[in-house]
Amino acid sequence: MVGERMRSDIIEGVLRPGTQLNEVELAASFGVSRGPVREAVQRLIQEGLLRSEPHRGVFVPMLGAADIADIYLAREALETAALRRVTGTSRAVSSYKALDRIVRAMESAEKSDDWRTVVDRDLDFHTALVVAADSPRLERMFTTVISETRLCLAILMDAYDREDLVRRRDDLVEEHRQILDLVRADDAEGAVAVLKKHFDGARGTLKRGMGADAERPYAG
Repeated sequence: MVGERMRSDIIEGVLRPGTQLNEVELAASFGVSRGPVREAVQRLIQEGLLRSEPHRGVFVPMLGAADIADIYLAREALETAALRRVTGTSRAVSSYKALDRIVRAMESAEKSDDWRTVVDRDLDFHTALVVAADSPRLERMFTTVISETRLCLAILMDAYDREDLVRRRDDLVEEHRQILDLVRADDAEGAVAVLKKHFDGARGTLKRGMGADAERPYAG
């Protein structure tokens, strides 16, 4: 419970980038002892949502353009591996069904101009893709970078700007459908190519959201 509350506060911007966490104050605010807070903090550090600095303390990280590039470098490597592990195997059929439900939800949200849901289902799609690979280690590594992706979305722009930038990407939902159809057609390399195009667009979207501060850490 403590970990989920803290994760939500970071992603929703209640705990702003650069904020230093105080274990005693957090324990008091949650009405728990310091033990659960300490455990939650360590887990969030592992996920990349908090950063521990020696002799200084624990902070909500400030991310910049270099962080975005690195996050998507890692995501591309992990999700490419997941695509190749799923495509052309017995996992493809069940994976397709699960991913198709998510893409259909994205398509429905797009028609309703509900871009917040589009963003949420976008992240769900990529998470489900990695889960479909049935690799605990791949999934464990992915947990960190998808959390950092959520942090990027939370701290680089407010909700209105995020939805406006996503809306400008007319091909966003279609790219997910293309990846899914290529998985169904057992075309791993085609799916990987569309995934790379999708990530190139995502990097550009996030950097545009940072505007003139694209080369500096963004502190909200």
